[in-house]
Amino acid sequence: MERNGASAPARRPPMPGKATVLAMGKAFPSQLIPQECLVEGYFRDTKCQDMAIKEKLERLCKTTTVKTRYTVMSREVLEKYPELATEGSPTIRQRLEIANPAVVEMAMEASLACIQEWGRPVGDITHIVYVSSSEIRLPGGDLYLASQLGLRSDVGRIMLYFLGCYGGVTGLRVAKDIAENNPGSRVLLTTSETTILGYRPPNEARPYDLVGAALFGDGAAAVIVGADPFPGKERPFMELNYAVQQFLPGTQNVIDGRLSEEGINFKLGRDLPAKIEDNIEEFCRKLMEKAGLVLEFNDLFWAVHPGGPAILNRLESTLKLRSEKLECSRRALMDYGNVSSNTIFYVMEYMREELKRKKQGGGDEEEEEEEEEWGLALAFGPGITFEGILIRSL
Repeated sequence: MERNGASAPARRPPMPGKATVLAMGKAFPSQLIPQECLVEGYFRDTKCQDMAIKEKLERLCKTTTVKTRYTVMSREVLEKYPELATEGSPTIRQRLEIANPAVVEMAMEASLACIQEWGRPVGDITHIVYVSSSEIRLPGGDLYLASQLGLRSDVGRIMLYFLGCYGGVTGLRVAKDIAENNPGSRVLLTTSETTILGYRPPNEARPYDLVGAALFGDGAAAVIVGADPFPGKERPFMELNYAVQQFLPGTQNVIDGRLSEEGINFKLGRDLPAKIEDNIEEFCRKLMEKAGLVLEFNDLFWAVHPGGPAILNRLESTLKLRSEKLECSRRALMDYGNVSSNTIFYVMEYMREELKRKKQGGGDEEEEEEEEEWGLALAFGPGITFEGILIRSL
């Protein structure tokens, strides 16, 4: 890339008609939990005395690599709803009383941060895509968010409910389709999640509850997507080039979530990392072929949803990636935990910082930055479903 003295590095122009990411924002609840404090607090709040379960959770907390997480759940919430910590209590009503407003509040904060970075009036937003696996009501959070933001009453609204961890990339795919098929449109995509629906006391009959306690967090994210950005008014930084979704036949029970009177219950098959490992290379090559790319996997940048360290380790090994290639995913997992549909955007934010740093560098890094014009955003979830987008750095 040519450089003109000390001026900022030149941006790549987006392809005409291709959707781009124009701005990002994120938000979290106020309760921040360091991982080393989680076990004592969880067992105190649920009044669990089983030392064997406690030791197992302590081991899990170390293997997840998570350092900090944010949660809606707090001592104040449990004081108001003590039944949430009681085994077998029918508490779906109480959980939704907490979750429904909490996810909209976080989505609102993330959206406002995103709109501020974008720099254009809220009235210029033509569509909203709302993603959550944490609320249940009619009308949905999309309407409440649109109303609170002051969006136009004819804004096109789409809700994507209960997709789980791949929901953020699905939202990007849907926003991309809207932006590219409605000239001049600007799509606000927001994701918001809380673990309130799945919070319950530890029980040796539900081992996956311990994985959830050690791994998952709460938060929200937002991006604005649009094609043909206005020069001088909008600053696109990633182009959404091609998108692919694929499910693996016969794997619908590997990630199993069921809603009951007690909330939502998850079961996770031990073969999930292996299923992803067996199919990921073909899926990635399919995405690259969409643009006719003939590149090595290490020539790309990678924004992968960090479902857990095992999945990242398998992907790194199978694709023979250099260790730094998944650094943004590992960093997001460490800082926020697995925040379901939101997490891909925390990874993309770190990736934006990393790509910007390389562009502003010089010498040997300049050549590496040129090689990383292209990247992949990937997420996996119930189905087993793969979502992927071929991304171009601008």
